[in-house]
Amino acid sequence: MNTNRSLTYRAALAATAAAAGLVLAACGSNDSTSTAGTTAVTTTAAPAATEADRHNQADVAFAQGMIPHHRQAIVMSDMVESHGASSEVKELAEKIKKAQKPEIDTMTGWLKTWGEKVPTGIGMGHGDDNSGMPGMMGDQDINRLGNAKGNAFDTMFLTMMIEHHEGAIDMAKTEKQQGAYGPAKALADSIITSQTAEIAQMRTMLAG
Repeated sequence: MNTNRSLTYRAALAATAAAAGLVLAACGSNDSTSTAGTTAVTTTAAPAATEADRHNQADVAFAQGMIPHHRQAIVMSDMVESHGASSEVKELAEKIKKAQKPEIDTMTGWLKTWGEKVPTGIGMGHGDDNSGMPGMMGDQDINRLGNAKGNAFDTMFLTMMIEHHEGAIDMAKTEKQQGAYGPAKALADSIITSQTAEIAQMRTMLAG
C-alpha cells in the first residue's frame, strides 16, 4: 500500500486484501500438496492372492487320493522285512517307505491349510479312503501278498508295486495337467520321475 495515501484509503486496501486472503484460503491455496479446488483420490490395490489360495479342486483331489495311495505302499513295504527273501527287495522297500512318509506329511499340511478333509484310512476301502484309485490294491490282493513267503513274496511284491507305482504316476500326470498349486505340481513331477525309475529297477529285478 502506498504510504503517500491517506490513512482512510490504506485501511480500505487492507480490508480488501484480507477479504481476498479468506477467499484464497477457502479455495485451498494454502495446501502445498494439492491443486486449488480439487479433491485428491486415493486408490488401494487389491491384495495379491496368497500361495494357499491359488489351488483348485484338482489339487485337493490329488492330495486326498495320493495320501491313502502312499499309505498302502507303506503297508506293502512293511511286509517285506518279515516275508521277503532278497536283500535287494528289502532295500527297495525301505527306500519306498522313506519317500512316502514325508510326502504324506506335506500333502496333509496342504489340506489343512486349505480347510479340506484329510483322509484317515489306508486305502483298500478302510477308513474314508477311495479304494478305486489307479493302482490301488484290494483286500484280497493284500491278503495274498501277506500269505506269501520268500521268493514267491518277492515276485508278488515287485509285480504289485509296479502296478501301484503306475497308478501313482497316472494320478501325478492328472495333477500336472489340471492342477493350479505350484508345490503340488512340483511334487507330482517328482513322483513321476522317482517312481518311473523304480519301476525300471523292479522290472530288471523280476527279469533277473
